[in-house]
Amino acid sequence: MAWKLDGTYFENCSCDVLCPCGASSLTLPADKERCQVVLAYHVDEGEIEGVDVSDRTVLVIADTPAMMADGNWRVGLIMDDGASEEQTQLLGAVFGGEKGGPMELLAPLISEMLGVERAPIEYEDDGFKHRLTVGDQIDLEVEDFVPEGESEPSRLVGIHHPASSTLTVARANRSKIQVFGMEFHNEGMNGHSAPISWSG
Repeated sequence: MAWKLDGTYFENCSCDVLCPCGASSLTLPADKERCQVVLAYHVDEGEIEGVDVSDRTVLVIADTPAMMADGNWRVGLIMDDGASEEQTQLLGAVFGGEKGGPMELLAPLISEMLGVERAPIEYEDDGFKHRLTVGDQIDLEVEDFVPEGESEPSRLVGIHHPASSTLTVARANRSKIQVFGMEFHNEGMNGHSAPISWSG
């Protein structure tokens, strides 16, 4: 059955600003030997197979080679613990690529699934700042980059990215991630944000 999700997205990775991976549609390698990234999605309004999944948040945590298109990704999902069991299963299927849509393109790149956890996620998207916390495991704030004298942030347009073809350029003010046996701190490093409108 059909599904549709509308909401917001932001990410933080271990690359310098600006990330070669995102800017090149995954055709250039990351700045570091490994790319460690958090992809955060909040569904403002959504329905999957007739089930309302509005106001739910999903995080994708990934550790990948520098050349992301080569595959061998290690990935874990964190699901909003406010979601019911049915919502969790349906969102997991969409974000795991099983139901088509943008995440289906990433599924073949994943070689190791680190797990799916449910946790209380606090997610805020407030103008040019985007924040989330997951207990004491994740503390992340990404701020869009607005050039001096401008009122709008810089954006990448016309790229191939699962979130959107237009990404706002950002950087992390805070970044502490300790999940799935991984620990990384990407403060000051690359970020992106975008509205999402997905269907499948």
